[in-house]
Amino acid sequence: MSRTIAAKALSRSYTGERTLTFLVGLLAFAGGALALVVGFGGLGQFRGRRPLLDPIAVDWLGSHATPARIAAIVLGVLLFVLGLGWAVRSLRPERRPDLDLDRTDGAELVVTAAAIAGAVQADAERLDGVSRARVRAVGSRTSPALRITLWLHEGTDLKGVWSGLDTQVLTRARDSLGLASLPTAVRMELDTSPAKRVR
Repeated sequence: MSRTIAAKALSRSYTGERTLTFLVGLLAFAGGALALVVGFGGLGQFRGRRPLLDPIAVDWLGSHATPARIAAIVLGVLLFVLGLGWAVRSLRPERRPDLDLDRTDGAELVVTAAAIAGAVQADAERLDGVSRARVRAVGSRTSPALRITLWLHEGTDLKGVWSGLDTQVLTRARDSLGLASLPTAVRMELDTSPAKRVR
């Protein structure tokens, strides 16, 4: 299980959001830096003392008021639609894909995401040192991936759990589903033992 495979399993649909956020932040940073350079006279004292809105631009907008208003309204509506779409995309539930094992007409065989997660979870909980597990099937129908969280008993051999997970649980899942690869992100935590009462 390489870092690339784990990253594929971890990356939800966040790539688009992160890229857009980075670009907006970079644009805002560049605009702020430019305003500071101009304000402190880095591009000449004359430009630093000029009003924020250029008088030439204000005159041009005054003489072309109708097209300027239309452009401002269109730009505002466009930004609103883009922002709304971005918010909806970010808040939508993550897809949990079912897997088509056979697409033959009349003999379709589909394994649900819940069945995949349940089977892998049951196998993972049988590993020595694992007290409980949580598994989620993510990705797409053509390229499924797994997210596994394991809670381990205190003193558990991590290498043994990792080896068992790779050679037993994930190998069995790949073979059962007929997949050449099954990207997986694994998170291991120490299970909290029940609190002891002091008498």
